[in-house]
Amino acid sequence: MAREREREVVALHVRVSGTVQGVGFRWFVRERARRLGLSGWVRNNADGSVEVAAEGDEPQIELLRTELQKGPSGAFVKSIEDVDTGPSEPVETPFGIIR
Repeated sequence: MAREREREVVALHVRVSGTVQGVGFRWFVRERARRLGLSGWVRNNADGSVEVAAEGDEPQIELLRTELQKGPSGAFVKSIEDVDTGPSEPVETPFGIIR
């Protein structure tokens, strides 16, 4: 009988810049992350960027990163920058929006 591989949880912590506030970006991220079964959060930053912290299986994390590059209609993603430090807020289950 084949042994199942242990699930390896990976983390994503990024800052998304461009036209990403006021266009439903946080809602878009929350819905995509929940569909992918990820834990985490999304929030607006004072500098106009959106910060995303997520945890889950690597394939789903990579799918979320791809979705972040697209964003919702009305958004323009200029860059996605990895944040070196861990998230300042605890990761939420289910994925949520921090206000």
